[in-house]
Amino acid sequence: MRPIDEQLAILMQGVEFGDDETYRVMQRELRERLEEGRPLRVYCGFDPTAPDIHLGHTVPMRKLRQFQDLGHDVTFLIGTFTGLIGDPSDKDSARPQQTPEQVMENARTYAEQAFKILDREKTKIRYNSDWLSPLTFADVINLARHFTVQQFLARDNFSDRYAKGDPIWLHEFFYALMQGYDAVAMETDVQIGATEQLFNLLAGRKLQEAFGQRPQVCLTLPILVGTDGRLRMSKSTGNYIGIDEPPEQQYGKVMSIPDEAMLQYYKLVTRFEPHQVAQIEADLKSGRLHPRDAKMQLAREIVSIFHGDEAAARAEEHFKTVFQQRELPPDMPEHALSRPINIVDLMHAAGIVGSKREARRLIRQRGVKLDGAVVESADAVVEPGQAKVLQVGRRRFVRLTTV
Repeated sequence: MRPIDEQLAILMQGVEFGDDETYRVMQRELRERLEEGRPLRVYCGFDPTAPDIHLGHTVPMRKLRQFQDLGHDVTFLIGTFTGLIGDPSDKDSARPQQTPEQVMENARTYAEQAFKILDREKTKIRYNSDWLSPLTFADVINLARHFTVQQFLARDNFSDRYAKGDPIWLHEFFYALMQGYDAVAMETDVQIGATEQLFNLLAGRKLQEAFGQRPQVCLTLPILVGTDGRLRMSKSTGNYIGIDEPPEQQYGKVMSIPDEAMLQYYKLVTRFEPHQVAQIEADLKSGRLHPRDAKMQLAREIVSIFHGDEAAARAEEHFKTVFQQRELPPDMPEHALSRPINIVDLMHAAGIVGSKREARRLIRQRGVKLDGAVVESADAVVEPGQAKVLQVGRRRFVRLTTV
């Protein structure tokens, strides 16, 4: 294993708690465990509420990978039981509940995508329904007696809803108890989570103590901002970078983020170590490094993580050609036309959008072009030979051919 100070610097990179005292306590406890010279038992729980992952979801996975690379034991915990309720930590209303079938289907997809970040051979996959489902009602009462209603109502999302008179459902209180019991069941040393989940992670510490275990170290990470640089990354707001998106699209989206958001991305979703990030930050401040060049390096890194170095190089050349040299990419996919076709149907058939609804939305937003001319109506019909290039947004192109 690497020296303790080096491990500590890597593992604390990007960690935030909202107050300095909690940071100092957790850093000290992590150092103490690292000094024991054994692999630590580390985990992060993921409730598969959606079947696919964007870059924001990978923040805790990147921290797990750092632990793996340093020789520690990592568990990727899938919330097959907690996912039935949903974590209320980041919500101002109750989450809609999923069926067990939805949870399991999402879990399979989620875990497979996670291996784009985690080392498959070194990752333990576990399901918290294994120990939460067998709990009796008496067991749940025993867990609940360690907490007060006031402790829950002190949480911002609950206190805000309480003040507004909005409903707080009793089952939402159970979520922190269940997540806390995960730590007990696995006897963990370290748990990773988002800053908004700190209450749940601390519940694990409290329950571990109640069960005679050493309380875990909690490491919380901030929410990644989206490509707008302001709001949390989310598919609903459209400011996301999907980890399965084509290399050129990923690269272009990274290049669109504001300069001030770059360092957060470097700290939370790349393989750069603290001294490298510090050097980039210093070079940006001194003017030795141009923000554009730093962003291109960031874009290469992110595409390389999910698609490999060669794909990252091709994506960069594509970006230079399309956006810096204002030329069309030479490697556009092709779609053959044999008869007149509605523009919405064409976009969907060419695979350039995921749905016809998305196609109509993009046309309304004036984001669709034929040979550089904006398509004004979703009722437009494209004749064979009428246009050579269909462009959607700034990054998606299809060459139109005639049969």
